Amino acid sequence: NFPPVMALTMDGLPLSHSDHARALFTAGSRLIQLRMKNAAPDVWLSTAREVVTICHDAGILCTINDSVDIAIASDADGVHLGSLDEEWTAARARLSPDKILGGTVNNADTARRATASHVLDYVGIGPFRFTTTKQKLAPVLGLEGITALLPLLNGIPAWAIGGIQPADLPSLRRAHLAGIAVSSSLYTNNQVAANHAAFTAAWSDLQSI
Repeated sequence: NFPPVMALTMDGLPLSHSDHARALFTAGSRLIQLRMKNAAPDVWLSTAREVVTICHDAGILCTINDSVDIAIASDADGVHLGSLDEEWTAARARLSPDKILGGTVNNADTARRATASHVLDYVGIGPFRFTTTKQKLAPVLGLEGITALLPLLNGIPAWAIGGIQPADLPSLRRAHLAGIAVSSSLYTNNQVAANHAAFTAAWSDLQSI
């Protein structure tokens, strides 16, 4: 069982990815995904090893975005692959059976591929709304679009992705999402602890469901 809030590190901020990881676990995160885009492989790997060590010392999960090679070399707990990254079944064959494998679902075709692969532990489904953290953003789905794809997943747990705010969480829970993945909103005003608390509180507010 994964925690409902999947916290992603983020490029382009004054703090390093390692600093993000420290701030996130201090804020209470139990699952951190290292998301580095366009980094040189050696920098990516050294950062991944540092972030994995930080997470494992804190007793929390760490996954790597985009690269099975980096995930294996850094001894991360798993990897998240988009539809343009390494093919999911090939990735699963390279990963230890106990490692986490997640994939991105943007439309009916990728949802059906996720189900047919029989190798994914979860999917990230979206984008929920427009977000600047993705350079090649798939068409925005919104709540209605995400909800329409869920039956195609045949029970694979789905985390909503893309521009999500705490106020969105009650409707996403009602739609039977397993959780949300969030990056930029965690770092607003450099208030990681308060922002993470807002997401976890909104998800846990059973009175709003």
